[in-house]
Amino acid sequence: MTWPVTATGAVPKTMQAVVYRGANDLRVETLPVPRIGPADLLVRVAACGVCPTDIKKIQHGTVSPPRVFGHETAGVIVRVGARVRGFGLGDRVALHHHVPCRQCHACRHRAYAQCATYKRTGITAGYEPAGGGYAQYVRVRSFVLPGVVKIPLRNTLLEGAMLEPVNTALKAVRRLTVQRGDCVLVAGQGPIGLMFTGLLALAGVRVLATDLMNARLECARHWGATQVVRADDPRGAERIERWTRGRGLDAAVLAVPSDELVQQALAWVRGAGQVLLFAHTRRGSCAQVDLAQVCVDEKDLIGSYSSDVTLQEEVARLVFQRRLDVRSLITHRFPLEQTAEAVRLAAHPTPSSLKVVVEQFP
Repeated sequence: MTWPVTATGAVPKTMQAVVYRGANDLRVETLPVPRIGPADLLVRVAACGVCPTDIKKIQHGTVSPPRVFGHETAGVIVRVGARVRGFGLGDRVALHHHVPCRQCHACRHRAYAQCATYKRTGITAGYEPAGGGYAQYVRVRSFVLPGVVKIPLRNTLLEGAMLEPVNTALKAVRRLTVQRGDCVLVAGQGPIGLMFTGLLALAGVRVLATDLMNARLECARHWGATQVVRADDPRGAERIERWTRGRGLDAAVLAVPSDELVQQALAWVRGAGQVLLFAHTRRGSCAQVDLAQVCVDEKDLIGSYSSDVTLQEEVARLVFQRRLDVRSLITHRFPLEQTAEAVRLAAHPTPSSLKVVVEQFP
């Protein structure tokens, strides 16, 4: 359905928001609806996905409170700044909370996530900007407008909320130098791991998917995995050797934060192969690495973090044309007042749970 156009005078003065007050402390509170500047948008939030990055901040208290988290956000524009062009009241939009300056030294090297402007969060529901998706309204600041995408009428707002995580996975895939027919391990078949599996399969790559949950391995088959192996299979290395005909993996994508797996993956990839870390976001995590594998064997140990706004149009085509049909990933929806429960489920998934979303209207 299309949410009706909302007159600016109909926007309330206060709203409900889920405020982070410290480690594992989320509270539903009443906050002022954010005021916008002449180059900003005000968006009524329809849906916001629960991201592992926010889960870690909430669970471990790694950032100072108070904040309103949530950055995988889609909604409807209810106010438009006087200087904004290209957007109007009632537009259904997917948001993008980090946009680089495209001019600094980091940006000239396409290291957008290291740009100082990129590190500023451009969407807020109040307090220190932190995405704000776990609230009824968010202010979208001018410098992140280049990442805002209109959602076609045939697509759902929930699909719009999936653009940001798909973007992060596609950015990581683009860091790999794999070719059609190559063999790639994707370790972990949660929502992000399945996105990796699907994107690599679309590129003609043969994917070996691993996970500890049989239900997720079955999902991986539907998302294009050529082979599936339980992560605790004691014959895992032997099966990789046989699957690659003794050549070794061309690359391994680690969508789980296992330090031990880093060592294993470096052993499993061929000379000049790649190991990509995607889930090792908590600082202080260390793993022993045989540095000769990097130097003599020319194996690359690389990382990828967050999204790339230059991929946003391509991501929108993949999702909205349903070449990467993300609808089946969304297994659980919670109302705003149950955001804490949504975070708990996403942090402790069950065999039946994949993507968890806080939904406020269809």
